[in-house]
Amino acid sequence: MKIKDVSKLTGLPISTLRFYERKNLIPDTFVKRDVNNYRIYSEEVVEFLNDVKALLSVDFSIEELSLLVNQELNLTYDVKKKIVEQKIREIEDIQQRLRKSKKFLHAILEGKANFQTQC
Repeated sequence: MKIKDVSKLTGLPISTLRFYERKNLIPDTFVKRDVNNYRIYSEEVVEFLNDVKALLSVDFSIEELSLLVNQELNLTYDVKKKIVEQKIREIEDIQQRLRKSKKFLHAILEGKANFQTQC
């Protein structure tokens, strides 16, 4: 499929898809070139890009994602595993802060918090 089809199926602008290619976020296994040198994407790229979007939504950086998917870097499984484990720890820290904030907000609503305004 062509880049405009991938764009429609993933909701990603064509400029973003080209940016991802420049950053080596789309492995060559998903992209071939036709006789006119146009990019032809495999059907599997849609699921892959949806996974990329999911990882970006939990604050993976482009650089971190590139480390995970760029085959040319030849990173070991253990290095990639550490990147993912660190991200899991960061998410757990955020979840803990959100739980505390939610508990505090409930306390405000119940009038049990020492806070300047009454709700």
